[in-house]
Amino acid sequence: MSDTTEPVGIPASGERAVTAQQLDAADLLAPLRSRFVLDDPDAADGADDAVYLDGNSLGALPAHVPDRISDVVRRQWGELRIRSWDESGWWTAPERIGDRIAPLVGAAPGQIVVGDSTSVNVFKALVGAVRLVRSGPVGPAGPVGEGRDEILVDATTFPTDGYIAESAARLTGCTLRPVNPAELPAALSDRTAAVLLNHVDYRTGRLHDLPSLTAAVHAAGALAVWDLCHSAGALPVGLDEHGVDLAVGCTYKYLNGGPGAPAYLYVRRCHQDRFDSPLPGWNSHAEPFGMRPDYEAAPGAVRGRVGTPDILSMLALEAALEVWDGVSVAAVRAKSLALSDFFLECVTAYVPAGLVESLTPVAHEERGSQVALRCPAAGDVMKRLIARGVVGDFRRPDVLRFGFTPLYVGFADVERAARVLGEVLVEVTAG
Repeated sequence: MSDTTEPVGIPASGERAVTAQQLDAADLLAPLRSRFVLDDPDAADGADDAVYLDGNSLGALPAHVPDRISDVVRRQWGELRIRSWDESGWWTAPERIGDRIAPLVGAAPGQIVVGDSTSVNVFKALVGAVRLVRSGPVGPAGPVGEGRDEILVDATTFPTDGYIAESAARLTGCTLRPVNPAELPAALSDRTAAVLLNHVDYRTGRLHDLPSLTAAVHAAGALAVWDLCHSAGALPVGLDEHGVDLAVGCTYKYLNGGPGAPAYLYVRRCHQDRFDSPLPGWNSHAEPFGMRPDYEAAPGAVRGRVGTPDILSMLALEAALEVWDGVSVAAVRAKSLALSDFFLECVTAYVPAGLVESLTPVAHEERGSQVALRCPAAGDVMKRLIARGVVGDFRRPDVLRFGFTPLYVGFADVERAARVLGEVLVEVTAG
């Protein structure tokens, strides 16, 4: 990335390694690292502690979760059995855990329900948004009615969001139009019913302007649905503050809920009494145990539920969220930016010019909590990095992704990752 003459493979005692040590010593979030299960640098085989920079795909395990899940399995399921729906609070877990997530995304209690996958929640949110728009006034544009027959979707979105949006468009009789987020304001019209956007681009780490784009959607009389998978737990979101209508997100990335952990659905309070889910289930019924043949939606965010909650993974998530106790999202954001800045600085120093290209914006207001680097043979490069104890991930055809989870990633991790990256790229280039 630069024409620096500093040698690749600079020893860990070099200038930037010393800087990393100083930054770690001053880091107020550094003690949080002990709350997670990470590789042991004092292991008997003498192996180095792995640098885990893939928390944007799967967060590390919070150390107290195994014991908590053991209690769920052995006592709540094994001893209390069906009594746990009441006595252990299983039945109310989706809303209770939603309220734990709420402050992490800037939402007041009572607007988030946990359950199902991100894809299922995208479907509920997008179809629900179209139905909301067609059922009455939604903002400054006033009544809209059936004239709204178009859904706009982020053209750079994770593929599943696009698949779901296409299905939602067929179901609601809408036309689907992919649009780059930067071009969204010009693409909006009086035909637009709903817009599905990613807060952070999963490939590049670009952070989109949620406040201004949401305002533009509202000015056109439409509703905004945001996918928060790559932002929740990494940076402030401000759902209530910025008037977001509906939002979804996964919990296994920066929220560290575990593989396949349930996702969540946010329905802004002012929309809840008219939110018409396309997947009504007995769990979202006003009388779930009434077993009535006719459906009556429950009040509040509960109407976003569908079927029986996946209790084991849901309670693992609830336990994992305890690592956030006393943690400021603003402080997390500040450290995230400092980590990615330092990583880019180290990459510039350690990687010979021309071997990688950063796809991640330099400007803080446009950056999420990951850095994406493009290079030839990226798949091979990532395999070699992982073999050397630096764990990121690869996205076809040529992107290396490095995620920065401030709760457990330190500056020494970042310096080592960049240094090893430089060494690997020289090896690969030399053939």
